[in-house]
Amino acid sequence: MAETTYTAVATSTAEGRNGGRAISDDGVLDVGLAVPKALGGAGGGTNPEQLFAAGWASCFVGAVRRVAGEKKVKLTDLAVIAEVTLHHDTDANEFKLSAALHLEASGIDQATADELVQGAHQVCPYSKSTRGNIEVTLDATVD
Repeated sequence: MAETTYTAVATSTAEGRNGGRAISDDGVLDVGLAVPKALGGAGGGTNPEQLFAAGWASCFVGAVRRVAGEKKVKLTDLAVIAEVTLHHDTDANEFKLSAALHLEASGIDQATADELVQGAHQVCPYSKSTRGNIEVTLDATVD
């Protein structure tokens, strides 16, 4: 097992996604949770899919920068948009996730952007953790 670098600790209370709270042990993260209006809920709070998307997008930016640095590619601007989708299989009465990661970059060509997004997907801990468990699509656009 690798050396532990950091452990994040968060607690979800009450009804979880349906009116609960998610709080980190250091108090920096403290958010109300709500079922989104798109799922018939009241909205007005975040949800596990948004939190997962934010974490993955943030981690993936770091992975892109790492791969770019190793390849001596200078990035002038970049963003990663993560879409995490909740699917309900009514026949099996189970829920599943899928994800799409979109890299937006400036100052590089399309082939380099495609190479960076594929490389980042190999080193990003979120990508490694979900590999083979959920469907993930990747793409990159440059301007």
